[in-house]
Amino acid sequence: MSIPTLRAEPWPAPCASAPLGAVVEVPGSKSLTNRALPLAALADAPTTIRGALRSRDTDLMIAALRALGTHIEEDDGGTTLRVRPAPLRGPAQIDCGLAGTVMRFVPPLAALADGPVRLDGDAGARVRPMAPMIRALEDLGVRVTTDGGATPTSLPFTVHGTGAISGSEVSVDASGSSQFVSALLLAAPRFADGLTLRHVGGALPSQPHIDMTVATLRERGVRVEDHTPGRWRVEPGPIAGGDVVVEPDLSNAGPFLAAAVAAGGTVRVPNWPSRTTQPGDLLRDLLTRMGAAVELRDGVLSVTGTGTVSAIDADLHAGGELAPTIAALATLADGESRLSGIAHLRGHETDRLAALVTEIRRLGGEAQETEDGLVIRPGTLHGAVVETYHDHRMATFAAIVGLRVPDVRIVDVATTAKTLPAFTAMWTALLGAHQARR
Repeated sequence: MSIPTLRAEPWPAPCASAPLGAVVEVPGSKSLTNRALPLAALADAPTTIRGALRSRDTDLMIAALRALGTHIEEDDGGTTLRVRPAPLRGPAQIDCGLAGTVMRFVPPLAALADGPVRLDGDAGARVRPMAPMIRALEDLGVRVTTDGGATPTSLPFTVHGTGAISGSEVSVDASGSSQFVSALLLAAPRFADGLTLRHVGGALPSQPHIDMTVATLRERGVRVEDHTPGRWRVEPGPIAGGDVVVEPDLSNAGPFLAAAVAAGGTVRVPNWPSRTTQPGDLLRDLLTRMGAAVELRDGVLSVTGTGTVSAIDADLHAGGELAPTIAALATLADGESRLSGIAHLRGHETDRLAALVTEIRRLGGEAQETEDGLVIRPGTLHGAVVETYHDHRMATFAAIVGLRVPDVRIVDVATTAKTLPAFTAMWTALLGAHQARR
């Protein structure tokens, strides 16, 4: 007799009963942490990473690098990581979970290992696009096989590392994910001839994430040329160790800042960088356009809202990860909103466009997909049990709507542990003990 799978009761999202007034300290950036770690594993000397995010995605990266032979010690509750590089080794088994940075960034590292490395992940990871990465590795002379020996297009697969890659030139279609470009660039300094990489295919999404990768390489002393759009040249050579300080995760700050727009009041996030490659910095402009007063002063970003949300027409191709946050506000807005440039979100943790349309309609709103985005219109909103599809940003989407709509309950809110394990405690603290839970 089969035993039914038990699911935790849906989490009741707190509903705001008064304007907000809070300071929210956001942990380190997942994107920066999961770039600093592979570079530290490939470096010529030890690296200390301070302010690292500890979440499921970053823990999976740490475990992957340890499986490949890298020594990583933890301090300060795990937010300080002392990384001592060693020759990458196989055989190894890598659990990618549902982390795009692990399933995309680790295969080129595995190709530099001296034996086979098998990668697998959650059920949702097995349907995420991987064919462009696999083709690029094969073009570089790396053998990649399924368990049956065929050429794979998705997880699981085995990278048959030989300890070295000659490099030279390769093309990749990164229209489905900029992570394919970043993954190859991060490993390229260790290719014997470096790498000239060209993007082929449709529009390249999330350019700021590629800029972030280039910046992190240059900070470690790697020579990168990126003057021609869609082309990058990484010279072979050493990767410096030393100290790396991780910025706060600006995209993870998004739901908290959006809360001020949705419920009214002011939310402040300290340690906001004056210059950054993080796409989350686009929130300053986006929230202003949606009716908030936004100010960055002395490293503190303040967002003040009235509770009235303005509709928006926004091209989010440079910051697709912000789409669920903006979609939540658009669900509460006073008119029709259009979000474009985000067709690639169909290949994220879930098909985020389909998921957002389904859940907005479940809440009484009106939404439809376009070729590359969403149209969201005002509706008569009501409480509902909102599915998250194992997607952390769908959980925070529902929490934002729940600030204004009573009786929103979120299935598997624990999925926020992917990037922000303390989300529910932080969200409850945002509203304060006097706020009602309905």
